[in-house]
Amino acid sequence: MAGTTPQPTSRTRSWWGWGWTDAHPDDAECAAMGALLPGTLSRPLPVPRVGDLGIDRPAAEPPRSLAHLVSADPGDRAAHAMGKAYRDVVRALRGRPGRIPDLVARPTDDRGVADLLDWAGERQVAVVPYGGGSSVSGGVEYRGDAHGAVMSLDLTAMGRVLEVDTEGRAARIQAGTLGPSLEDQLRPHGLTLRHFPQSFEFSTLGGWLATRAGGHYATGRTHIDDFVQSLRVVTPAGTSSSWRLPASGAGPSPDRLFLGSEGALGVITEAWVRLQERPRHKASAAVAFTDFQDALRAVRALAQSDLSPANCRLLDSGEAALSGAAHDGSSVLVLGFESADEPVTGRLERAVALARSHGGRYGGADGSGGREESPDGDAAVSAWRSAFLRMPYLRDGLARMGAVAETFETAATWDRIPALIDEVRREVGEAALKATGHPATVNCRLTHVYPDGAAPYFTVLAAGRAGDELAVWDDLKAVASEVLHRHRATITHHHAVGRDHRPGYDRQRPEPFALALRAAKGALDPRGILNPGVLVD
Repeated sequence: MAGTTPQPTSRTRSWWGWGWTDAHPDDAECAAMGALLPGTLSRPLPVPRVGDLGIDRPAAEPPRSLAHLVSADPGDRAAHAMGKAYRDVVRALRGRPGRIPDLVARPTDDRGVADLLDWAGERQVAVVPYGGGSSVSGGVEYRGDAHGAVMSLDLTAMGRVLEVDTEGRAARIQAGTLGPSLEDQLRPHGLTLRHFPQSFEFSTLGGWLATRAGGHYATGRTHIDDFVQSLRVVTPAGTSSSWRLPASGAGPSPDRLFLGSEGALGVITEAWVRLQERPRHKASAAVAFTDFQDALRAVRALAQSDLSPANCRLLDSGEAALSGAAHDGSSVLVLGFESADEPVTGRLERAVALARSHGGRYGGADGSGGREESPDGDAAVSAWRSAFLRMPYLRDGLARMGAVAETFETAATWDRIPALIDEVRREVGEAALKATGHPATVNCRLTHVYPDGAAPYFTVLAAGRAGDELAVWDDLKAVASEVLHRHRATITHHHAVGRDHRPGYDRQRPEPFALALRAAKGALDPRGILNPGVLVD
């Protein structure tokens, strides 16, 4: 049985910044945030307007047979020019968005995707696959001048749950389905994909698959890879459709070739994904630590236990203060458990006890660390959750004040984690002071934890240099990348490679694998039109 057709929302997406236009901080809120960060502007930069960009006429025109799938509207083109990284927001604010696509295509089926790729190949038009546009690593923009025209291939017109197998708890879903629509269509079946990245509201299944996205949950199935049964991918060389299987040992996996390929090898159009029953039992708690090293040891013990918390997010003291989870210099461990079929308070109590044995403090009246059926658990958890969802909007407000406000993430084994975090904080902080003359805030949280390691996620807040904010951020990101490489920590745990992480990815991957990837690119995209510059040249 298929899901219902999704209904469009009446709210308006921002073309230049994160999320909904009506959720952006106003000028007064931007100024108030800027006042807390020395070295920022006295007043916010104006909200950019599409009409000020001077967008040229399209350099290509589709054939009549495809014209109904294609838009050349300037606003539509501007909205598809970049993702939503800090670099993208600043470029829009400064009126320098980069190469704006000539066309935006919205195919409604595989045939349309194939026909558009055929035409683009014949005309040497670069094709940049586009889901929700939430990329924070330069994955949905065109850079360079090797192609005479650029087309953004927006998959969101392919946004339906096509088939649900309730016995096998799986569904066949079109790649352009946005997160909220996907869950709405699964809800009548009592099932959920249970994959909730921070970009959930503004990202698609295909985007998650193409970038190997990580979800909100800290243990177990942390990445979208873990949910995939099969993929259907349209390439210039033909369509790849793998078998739907619970598992297979038949050679290298065809799905693994396309997971994380970021549209460079083909366009993912649909997937069979594993589902689960919607959780009915939830409980959460926040545990405070005076010593961050004690907190790290507690998290490692939790990750190596059999408790499998849905949320096991450690905030250092700066991150805890920024989110409102604590204001006394404590680090805070946010714990959450959920289940579809049994109460979870027992597991939460065991987790809180384990954290306490490593120096954690929990102030619940009964000492149990949360209540059944209480998704918020306590005030600290609620404060963190609200800040987590609001943070991208606040980042854009700080960008309007000329501040550097951005994040990056990584993953490493436990033996490297303490030194890695310390050196990133110190060296990025020193680089920011040197670049701007003002001290910076470099906070860290652990977003995902594994028995053998964890994923640190860093937030950087620093003064910029008026009109030169991007150079400051690029310098800081380069310093951070060097620290990651030195510790053999990945250039990205879940933000994808895109173009911004390409130098780090080139250093991280083995050369024989790079050779094979280049060969796959040449075989599947012989004319080199698919997302040029991503992963391989």
